[in-house]
Amino acid sequence: MAEPEAPENISARKLVLETAKFYVITAYSAKECLELVIKFPQIEAVILHSDLSSTPCEKVVHEIKESKPDMTVIVLSSTDGFRCKGADHSITSHEPEELLKLLHSKFGDPRVQEKRKRIS
Repeated sequence: MAEPEAPENISARKLVLETAKFYVITAYSAKECLELVIKFPQIEAVILHSDLSSTPCEKVVHEIKESKPDMTVIVLSSTDGFRCKGADHSITSHEPEELLKLLHSKFGDPRVQEKRKRIS
């Protein structure tokens, strides 16, 4: 997850995702986000805030996709209806339920997967 906001704000969104049992790595700049995508090849998705930097979101998404073409990129925006060219999904940053629903549809529910691991 990459956001320009103060650490307290990104921590709230991160807490929502981690409570849902998703593993989250955070970045506070487009450069740091790209470095993490390369450093951690197991990353399955990038959640990127459209206000991350002065660099247009399309350029950041392009760089991510250039490095990892199959990477799922979800762009959050404080503006309803915002679309970022090249992103797989664009949703409002004010709807944590929508983000969780999207992640569950793409990757399943980690809580269910965790229970299956314990039973096996």
